Amino acid sequence: MAMLGLVVLTLVLAGAGSYVFVRHAALTTARSELAGQGRAISRTVAERTLPLPGLRRELAALRKAGAFTGIRVVYLHADGALTGTLPFGLTPAQVDLARLAGGVQTSGTAGMLVFTAVPTPLAAIPSATPVLVITRRVHDPAEGLRYFLLVGLVSLAVAAAAAAALARRFSRPIHDAVAATGRIAAGELGAGIPLPAHGDPEVTALADAINRMSEDLRRARDHERQFLLSVSHELRTPLTSIRGYAEALADGTTDDVHAAASVILAESDRLGRLVADLLDLARLQTDRFALRLGPVDLAAVVAAATEAQRPLVEDAGLVLDVSAPVPGPVVNVDPDRLAQVVANLVENAARFAVSRIEVGAGRGGAGALDGVVWVADDGPGIATSDLVHVFERHFTSDRSGTRRIGTGLGLAIVDELVRAMGGSVRAASPVAEGRGTRLVVTFAPGSPGDGGASPLSTANQGPSRGPAGS
Repeated sequence: MAMLGLVVLTLVLAGAGSYVFVRHAALTTARSELAGQGRAISRTVAERTLPLPGLRRELAALRKAGAFTGIRVVYLHADGALTGTLPFGLTPAQVDLARLAGGVQTSGTAGMLVFTAVPTPLAAIPSATPVLVITRRVHDPAEGLRYFLLVGLVSLAVAAAAAAALARRFSRPIHDAVAATGRIAAGELGAGIPLPAHGDPEVTALADAINRMSEDLRRARDHERQFLLSVSHELRTPLTSIRGYAEALADGTTDDVHAAASVILAESDRLGRLVADLLDLARLQTDRFALRLGPVDLAAVVAAATEAQRPLVEDAGLVLDVSAPVPGPVVNVDPDRLAQVVANLVENAARFAVSRIEVGAGRGGAGALDGVVWVADDGPGIATSDLVHVFERHFTSDRSGTRRIGTGLGLAIVDELVRAMGGSVRAASPVAEGRGTRLVVTFAPGSPGDGGASPLSTANQGPSRGPAGS
């Protein structure tokens, strides 16, 4: 409809403009021609001495030969009076009697009628100045309106066909996109839109964006299912132990009450840590996690946090090497959250390490000002395609842990905390000979960043929890 409206408006403006210009050109041309013809007729009449009846007959013949509307003779007297009848539609003011009295030819238009008035002295009429008034009616361009309307209707028909074709071309992909998004909203996350081979770039980009959104949603759903399965497994195992030993105590079928109570206490602590990690993730996602940012010695905090994890590592039969010379680079972070990051990284490494874990802190390299923390293990490596996903909260790696240490949520918490404190974290594997994984955290000196995708509030200075399980 918009295209048809534009075509109609264009036709109206073009028609009106054409009418004005054609009419003006026709009148101007006819007026110029008539003025020349009037002068020629005046000379012819003045050179011949005809009686008045003969003059009238000659003027009638000239009118027919020249296709004039009329040729009349009026008489202009010395006192300015005019005798005789002007052609229909003309007034003495239009023919300009003052100029005629001075012997000057006049011409003009009256609607579609053009005229010229030529003073023509005749010897037969000495008492007044005869004036030849010649008129001609110009063809009005409006008389061709029916042809213009015909052309306009044909143009509208062509425009309607083109508009319909373009509307279908533009609307079909939109309808497909609406249908696809509707199926996606209904839960059919595998729904997509075929990419046209030679489609418009905008339509292709829209279809590609919807397809990528569908794929991302499908992947997120799969990760969420894996996450729920993982959390369910982590919950089920300690609950099974607690229930079993609790039933044994209730039934009196165990003699070692202390051992049973110790298992129940340990598994209860594990459940508490899992719940705390889940709460931490929820707070991080809703920007309700408290941070106390300030300049701290990176190496000092890393060394202290690592030593706190030494009993856990050594109980697992692993060697813990720490390389964090003090003083180290000063970074603007929350020391408690940094300690939590280190603890989670060490616990994650303890799940997969074969014999050794290395922890280090320092600068990013020669001349670099960035503060870097790294934790490496000599366990199974991570597939290259999985490296970019290891910090996702719903991601489960194919790498199987040999120990039940931590809750399995530590890397997701690490990623959120590091980005909230203006840093970045990445994973690299294999470190050497196809084995091992190195996790590297980098903090820029000075003021912290904006928190990336999880900006956290620093105004809430509530108590912060110590290192959580990985």
